[in-house]
Amino acid sequence: MKYKLLFNIFVLLVITLFCALGTWQLVRLQWKNNLIDQIGEGLKSPAIKYSNKIQTNYQRVSVDGEYNFEKQIYLYSLNEKGEPGFDVITPFTTTELENILINRGWIRDVQKNKNKINKITNKEIRGLLRKNPKKNIFKPDNEINKNIWFSINLEDIKKFTGKTFNEYILYLEDENINTPKPKQITIDLPNNHLKYALTWYSISISIFAYFLYFRKKNEIL
Repeated sequence: MKYKLLFNIFVLLVITLFCALGTWQLVRLQWKNNLIDQIGEGLKSPAIKYSNKIQTNYQRVSVDGEYNFEKQIYLYSLNEKGEPGFDVITPFTTTELENILINRGWIRDVQKNKNKINKITNKEIRGLLRKNPKKNIFKPDNEINKNIWFSINLEDIKKFTGKTFNEYILYLEDENINTPKPKQITIDLPNNHLKYALTWYSISISIFAYFLYFRKKNEIL
């Protein structure tokens, strides 16, 4: 009798777990849909003058000022083909004396610290503001002394540059620049959460159906 009770509890826990995973995927689906809507609205929006007061994710902005190439940050990143390299993150001071980090695009590791990546021909700076994502537990700490970064940690950047920046990064938009190659932000994001949710719910239903079948057939519970 004791084993039957334990088996009952085990099956119910497994079903509950899989149902919870399915519900979590539905929550993620809503989050992903909202994110896609935000990006879509941002891509259709006209550029407005940048200010540190802007707190809108994926807002298109224009900005005037000056780059600080001496304190340029190299953020480890993979390109769209999965090749390792760096995102070039350059501190920028606006004409209003506000500080902002600009993601100018991706380079190969052999291009790091090369002067040619800092040749600016277009003085008009436009791009999308994007909120800095939180560091996940799998990313290593930044190697500030070697200027190798794995996450945009604002405290580390303050130590490195001596300046304070907010949590929004400007992703440069310029089709005429190839090096660094600006990162393309689109609404074409992988969105399989509904499929995953249905999979988890289907597994739960299957387990419950088999549970009832064997219980009736073997009369063991």
